[in-house]
Amino acid sequence: MTSFADITTMGVGGEIAHFVEPTTRVGLIEAVEDADSKGLPLVVIGGGSNMLIADEPFNGVVVRDARRQITVPDEAAPVEGQDRTVHVNAEAGANWDDFVAFTVELGLEGVEGLSGIPGTVGASVVQNIGAYGQEVATSVESVEVWDRKTKTTRDLTPSDLHFGYRYSALKASMYESPGHPAAEFFPTPRFVVLSVTFALTHSSQGTVGYGQLAKALGVEVGDRMATRDIREAVIKVRATKGMLEDPNRYASPQMAGTKRESNVLLDLKRLADTNAAAGIAQDDEGLPAPDYNRHSCGSFFMNPILTADQAAALPEDAPRFSATFPNGDPGVKTSAAWLIDHAGCHKGFAVEPDAPASLSTLHTLALTNRGHATAKDIERLARAVQQAVKHAFGIDLVPEPVCVGVLD
Repeated sequence: MTSFADITTMGVGGEIAHFVEPTTRVGLIEAVEDADSKGLPLVVIGGGSNMLIADEPFNGVVVRDARRQITVPDEAAPVEGQDRTVHVNAEAGANWDDFVAFTVELGLEGVEGLSGIPGTVGASVVQNIGAYGQEVATSVESVEVWDRKTKTTRDLTPSDLHFGYRYSALKASMYESPGHPAAEFFPTPRFVVLSVTFALTHSSQGTVGYGQLAKALGVEVGDRMATRDIREAVIKVRATKGMLEDPNRYASPQMAGTKRESNVLLDLKRLADTNAAAGIAQDDEGLPAPDYNRHSCGSFFMNPILTADQAAALPEDAPRFSATFPNGDPGVKTSAAWLIDHAGCHKGFAVEPDAPASLSTLHTLALTNRGHATAKDIERLARAVQQAVKHAFGIDLVPEPVCVGVLD
């Protein structure tokens, strides 16, 4: 029987009563509608990179979209005139990094800064993933969804989706307020993503839009470079923080085929090279040794958006960035990683020596499974971090992953 531990990057979670992998658009809709009509708990999962599920058996339905096709409705070459827009459509089950690699190989600009982020295309728009100066929101043309309430398909535009920092109307349908699940649609949004159409630019060069990335490339922010070079630099920077998934997971029967084999092999080589540089040998089966810093949900807490008064109460050296609350009001964003570190929870922090869960040894924002943790172990660590930040700064950290049966 498949468990959430088998299909999530954190590697924890209970057994699943009904696990379904539809291979057609109709099949996906029918699987969702069947669960809803029977009143069964429903989880639509992508790559499992943004979920923390309880250890107890899940007596509901888990649907993982097995459709992974990526197509180009337009010609890849620019049309006559000055319009260099190229539309690319991806089914919701397509691996996100497969999609990024595809667009870079095709000579398209727009998502290269989002290289190496685990998960699927469908999940990318729910979360509005972002990194290194780019967000999914800036490239989305439309999102085809199944509306669980009206039982119809719809095409949502960016204006319908209300994209914000790690926010969309899709995600909002699951929550009454940040971190508080809605009664009707949780842990799966009202709108289940079927496919996404992106509007990218026909260009083999992209803009370096983030200081840390510019430093890694030896250029200035705003400089133009080959998108292939930007992609490789992003992956290397993410690797130094442990913010890549462990490619060994694709050797398991439950994950086999969910990412293109050529890209998995490339990821395995990258991990092997990283391990070799650190003097870490391969395991007995010839695979790179697991990097437990990668056994996480990535950034576990969202960067808080504060009022001006709340921001003024922070220490002078706390990071501050202009931001907007979901309702459109102006705010000030600060760094969750900075808060965690300055609250005394440093890299590698654990609730007790040799605990099976700890903060990453490379990044304070990642909670990691050190090889045999349970969801309860991760929850205990998360609460300790939240309490430390609350005590030090009076700020409530909100988890970024979808949490089911934990951190209620």
